[in-house]
Amino acid sequence: MVFLSTFARNFNSNWMDKILVIGCSGQIGSELTLELRKIYGDSKVIATDIRPAPPDVAGSGPFEILDVLDASKLQLILEHEKVTQIYHLAAILSGNAEKRPLPSWDINMRSLMNVLELARELKIRKIFWPSSIAVFGPTTPRFDTPQFTIMEPNTVYGISKLAGERWIEYYFNKYGVDTRSLRYPGLISYKTEAGGGTTDYAVEIFYEAIQHKKYDCFLGPESALPMMFMPDAIKATIDVMEADSAKLSLRSSYNVAGISFTPAVLASEIKKHIPEFEITYTPDFRQAIANSWPARIDDSVAKKDWGLNYQYDLSKMTTVMLNEISNKLRS
Repeated sequence: MVFLSTFARNFNSNWMDKILVIGCSGQIGSELTLELRKIYGDSKVIATDIRPAPPDVAGSGPFEILDVLDASKLQLILEHEKVTQIYHLAAILSGNAEKRPLPSWDINMRSLMNVLELARELKIRKIFWPSSIAVFGPTTPRFDTPQFTIMEPNTVYGISKLAGERWIEYYFNKYGVDTRSLRYPGLISYKTEAGGGTTDYAVEIFYEAIQHKKYDCFLGPESALPMMFMPDAIKATIDVMEADSAKLSLRSSYNVAGISFTPAVLASEIKKHIPEFEITYTPDFRQAIANSWPARIDDSVAKKDWGLNYQYDLSKMTTVMLNEISNKLRS
């Protein structure tokens, strides 16, 4: 089944495509790069990051050190490699951005403008840039948050993502740059560890449960947030990029919902596998951020436009996370 799916993607993809991944060492980039190489071929996906790539990324195809704020080097790579698609994933996440507001704004926004301007000048075929549920704020409806609604973010990360959505839509409407985006919820992966976000507890909790049988959560027990298991997030990312342009009804960013749960619900699911596991709660500054975000997302527009679907529920995800992290720690 996997082979047929990969073959179908290869058959339908433009064989001339050359893809640049910016931020290949991050939580999304490290897994997305490998999946893209399966589809397009190792040599057709150039991985870049400001820090060294994970061994499986560095060892499976081309990699270059790149500071995306260096527009000249970015242009050099795009021209030399004849890049046709860009996945721009580099960003400072919500928790870390609150500690360093101005540098984080500069990195998040200037990097996006570099990518958009070069895409316009060099006529890059498609651009993916990730948005986030951080674009919403305390005045947004928290349950079944619509695709189009009040958006008044009160974090640096959220403000930069909302501004980014407006810019990518502007470049599509004004210059015809084919921009595509998803509003990611919290992302959960067993391959890469947490990276400074407000939803990081949902990754940390598995490591602590396996290693120490206890976890002190930085969010309260009833802090419901939408989450997404990384395989579903990677699939959705590639699906929206491969979707027929004519079927996309918006060029800001699509809601994707995943699974909504609270720390207490996740802890109960883990206890089914590790009965002695105990969780405590010591909310920190990230609690206020979580309180301003949706508890559950309406993703019906993405389902209608390009067939968004999910393969994992909470039970299935928990089983995979515990098994894979246990194997990882043993090795």
